[in-house]
Amino acid sequence: MNLPEIKGPEQKRLPFKEKLKWTLIVLVLFFILSNIELYGLGPNALEQFEFLAIILGASFGSLLSLGIGPIVTASIVLQLLNGSGLLKIDTTTHDGRVFFQGLQKVLALFFIIFEALIYVFMGGLSPDPGLAPAVFRNVQLLLVAQLCLGGLIVLFMDEVINKWGFGSGISLFIAAGVSSQVFIRAFSPLTQSGMLAFGTGQAPVGVVWVFFKSLTGGDPLNAMRALFSILATIVVFGFAVYAQAMKVEIPLSFGRVRGHGIRWPLNFIYTSNIPVILVAALIANLQLWARLLQGAVEKRELTMGILHWVSAHIFGQFSGNSPVSGLVKWVYSPNLLNEVFAAFTSGSFNWIALVQAGTFAIFMMGGAVVFSMFWVQTAGMDARSQAKQIMSSGLQIPGFRRDERVLESILKRYIFPLTIMGGLTVGFLAASADVIGALTSGTGILLTVMIIYRLYEEIAQQHMMDMYPMLRKMMA
Repeated sequence: MNLPEIKGPEQKRLPFKEKLKWTLIVLVLFFILSNIELYGLGPNALEQFEFLAIILGASFGSLLSLGIGPIVTASIVLQLLNGSGLLKIDTTTHDGRVFFQGLQKVLALFFIIFEALIYVFMGGLSPDPGLAPAVFRNVQLLLVAQLCLGGLIVLFMDEVINKWGFGSGISLFIAAGVSSQVFIRAFSPLTQSGMLAFGTGQAPVGVVWVFFKSLTGGDPLNAMRALFSILATIVVFGFAVYAQAMKVEIPLSFGRVRGHGIRWPLNFIYTSNIPVILVAALIANLQLWARLLQGAVEKRELTMGILHWVSAHIFGQFSGNSPVSGLVKWVYSPNLLNEVFAAFTSGSFNWIALVQAGTFAIFMMGGAVVFSMFWVQTAGMDARSQAKQIMSSGLQIPGFRRDERVLESILKRYIFPLTIMGGLTVGFLAASADVIGALTSGTGILLTVMIIYRLYEEIAQQHMMDMYPMLRKMMA
């Protein structure tokens, strides 16, 4: 496929300074573009969907309103089609992987245009309704063009990171967005209106300031709520790091060199954070589409017809910012911490929230397992691909004959259970973090911890000798 792309480096291994330079350039560009507002934007119905913005690496109302949504959606669709057998692409071969990546880029371009049209024409990002009809339509087209431009920029920035930087652009954008949100939610002294909280009588955004202000103001309930939010974030961080560090190591030896060998690591969370990104993006897209569809129905005042029926009975509807029916209600993450503290004042507990938390956890865990299995097959992480990689490196398992089929059968004993258990674990951690009221999105925190940990491992493994001396001491 002759598609525009970022040319990769000619040298096989880029130095640390070069990767660091391009990673920082893309990150700075990402933050700058996420603060450039769309020209001609009026009502922003999407600004309340902070969870969606974090998971999609987006900033609704800015040039990067689409975020990584089109890229991730394209990946979900292709994995489902390929995993179900409807689309047969052999990703174990070089040509198959190249075709798969090209098809994914085409599909991402389609979703960039499609989602831009949906965001604007279904009222998510709309011009000023007071404009004349002809001007209103022209401004709508201008907004679509800006969103498409932002989507293309994200697509190519992701490609720059993949070829010239550290890790994956998708993961890096999520980590950058979540890290900034966690810092703001923890330490910002400003109020929701953007004013300095001290002396105004309004509560600051940062829970650290809320904790000290509540203690000094004689409000132990709010102080405990803030403290539990901080502790929940720390607990999620600790469990995520612990789970990431767990691994199974298979001893291997060089067939022609006696007495020398290595250990081939298989991480407990075998497919890393990719399945959680895909499940969270699926939930985010479901909520977003439900909200946009509900807005379209209300705008047209439709009381009959298939559009109204789908909105009311399948996707579900929102009351304010909370889903009240349909799929969006039962895959929504309630804040059980708030429900518990509310029960102290009201004397009754909202048991529906507990059921919602259960269905949300089941959906997250089941989805993570399904996407883990698909990802293993499409990313060349299955037993056959790993056996080929080991054999091509001249390695073998001591005590077994040098045969790819033997190695594949041994790897199957570990890879399939690790895929299932790792998917269940990461889905459970993500769901637990969301429902116990951690700072910002619990799923986002988990993803960020895993992304940063994997980035640390990659840098420590590949660039320990060519990085700056001060960084080398920190990484050691």
